Amino acid sequence: MEYKRVDFRDEISSNKWKSFFLMFVVFIVLIIFGYAISFAFEPGYFFIIMIFAIIFSISYILISYYNSAKIAIASVGAKRASRSEHKEYYRLVEGLTIASGLPMPELYVMPSKQINAFASGRDPQHAVVCVTAGALEKFDRRELEGVLAHELSHVANYDVRYMTLVAVMVGMVAIISEIFLRSLWFRNRDDKGKGVYILIGVVLAILAPIVVKLVQLSISRKREYASDATAVKFTRYPDGLINALKKIKNDLVKPEKQVSKAVAPMFFANPFKGLTSTHPPIEERIKKLERM
Repeated sequence: MEYKRVDFRDEISSNKWKSFFLMFVVFIVLIIFGYAISFAFEPGYFFIIMIFAIIFSISYILISYYNSAKIAIASVGAKRASRSEHKEYYRLVEGLTIASGLPMPELYVMPSKQINAFASGRDPQHAVVCVTAGALEKFDRRELEGVLAHELSHVANYDVRYMTLVAVMVGMVAIISEIFLRSLWFRNRDDKGKGVYILIGVVLAILAPIVVKLVQLSISRKREYASDATAVKFTRYPDGLINALKKIKNDLVKPEKQVSKAVAPMFFANPFKGLTSTHPPIEERIKKLERM
């Protein structure tokens, strides 16, 4: 079966626009939810809820954002890569930074037999790239280059910053929902005129966090497609990434016990199975790459 060829530049642009649209959906859900609550309660009360949710969400996310690289590296027990021991690793990343115009990130190795990798850091100047010992052992040069190009694409596309913004919005919806539902225990029982609005608010308080979480996962998957396309832009050789994905598909048999679910979305391939996926199916990623 022949596939219509796709330019990697078109694929990058398409996935970025889809990501922005999905983020706009999260924003609209937040506005509608807030509007419904403002009818159910006094406007001043709603204003207090919003202020609290914004302060709490932003404070929590900013702490994670500015320490994202340190948190990720510490959580998987990774060690800094040795230039003498991991010569090929350093050479490939140095070549890719020249091709992409990015500064050299800090390189780490995670003690795991699984094939995987991830990048973190709030911007290219504070980026880290980490690969598993299994990836260094099982990938050939072209495959490792493709995976490293994918991870550097996350850095170049500022995906950590973008997903942090989405996380703030998703967190705000979750916090507002929780406060609203708990506040129902303390409202005036004699105020029956707003019963319909309160019912609508309850329904939205239950559904909104689920909807925005699904949208967040969808955004994460779009960013993976965009990074695959950007990796092809850096290497001009999609077969390296395709072959790496095929190896990973056969390698991820058992979940990686030492990986926290919180950092799983950052990995090249989801290290867990049976979870709501933050990554597109490997088969779909391969199909898209084969068309480039």
